[in-house]
Amino acid sequence: MAPERSRCLVLACGNTLRGDDGVGPWLAGWAGERFRNEPGVRVISRQQWTPELAQDIARTEAVLFLDCALDAAPGAVTLRTVEVHAQSGATTTHHLAAPELLALAEELYRAHPRAVLFTIGGESFGLGDEFSDALRAALPQACASLETAVLRLLDGAAIVDCRGSHLQR
Repeated sequence: MAPERSRCLVLACGNTLRGDDGVGPWLAGWAGERFRNEPGVRVISRQQWTPELAQDIARTEAVLFLDCALDAAPGAVTLRTVEVHAQSGATTTHHLAAPELLALAEELYRAHPRAVLFTIGGESFGLGDEFSDALRAALPQACASLETAVLRLLDGAAIVDCRGSHLQR
């Protein structure tokens, strides 16, 4: 059965049992609740992005990839455009990055949705389901920025790459 069509797909990943890595699924839950009455928004959360998600990506106008960042300051929110990037070598059956998933959707389904990567920096990835203080303090800003990003994608507005600040509507 083919996934439903959407105007904006929020596609989160992260491990809820590894501290800050669980922020992607947490924000996906928040987005699912915030946009529950918006028929154009679809939210999917997985522990990792896998090749079968290419079909979901192919059935949307815009995709917002949501993840924790290891290479950003703890709590820093970053939003950047994602470009298609074919993976070198054979496709893995496990984890793919956002550019590789876009490439797979293009290759298999001839799909070209607009795509952005929304990340929030983490600092604690040990066993447990608690967020670090820095990440917990950044959640209000992250929710506000995520809301703005989704609304801009729904409006067809351009998303400008930004780091560490609120998106402007």
